[in-house]
Amino acid sequence: MINSGKRIPLKRIFVAVITGLFLILVIFFAINMLPKKVYYGEDFGIERVKSGVDFNSNGVDDYADILLGARIDAENRPKYDGAYVEGGYPNDRVGVCTDVVWRAFKNAGYSLKAMVDKDIADNTADYPRVGGKPDPNIDFRRVPNLHIFFEKYAIALTIDISDIANWQPGDIVIFDNDKHIGVISDKRNKKGITYVIHNGGQLNREEDYLGNSKVIAHYRFDGSRLPEDLRIKW
Repeated sequence: MINSGKRIPLKRIFVAVITGLFLILVIFFAINMLPKKVYYGEDFGIERVKSGVDFNSNGVDDYADILLGARIDAENRPKYDGAYVEGGYPNDRVGVCTDVVWRAFKNAGYSLKAMVDKDIADNTADYPRVGGKPDPNIDFRRVPNLHIFFEKYAIALTIDISDIANWQPGDIVIFDNDKHIGVISDKRNKKGITYVIHNGGQLNREEDYLGNSKVIAHYRFDGSRLPEDLRIKW
């Protein structure tokens, strides 16, 4: 039997396939960009932990100040750029994950750079990442160095993300063999797992991220535990 139907041109098929894939991607991103319901500790009967320290004497405890400082950086959405900077501090328009942390601490009145630099200078052997040659222009922007600093002077907490009551706003979380760091938000998902404020170059800097990468450390900073000579103001 002779097929008298016309063949569909390959070009038309190609265009149809590409159009279909494009529509699928548009729908996928639209669904994922829709606002998700946000929860907070009180929705799960979790009492918010407050710091007993108000280092900058602004009437706001340190943990709340650290959270708000991280959120300011998230809302600024600096371009992801970890380039070496003379003087150490990148401008507010650029940054990486570690810049979220020192900016958060700045909002609480602490100079995290100065504190880390001093501890490295006084205890260089504790920081293998610096290779015996401290560099204040970059050392405070390296996750391994911050990990060591917080391990020495902050309170180490659970890395079990399902232990939701022990994840509190202003906590510090470190991921993936010292490859990434962030600040814990007061926002939570429907399971009570906290959001993370961080900079990995993503569009939304405060997000439901905690289960996306392996958590290797979780700290709560308590300024009262610092030696007096490390309590350095911004």
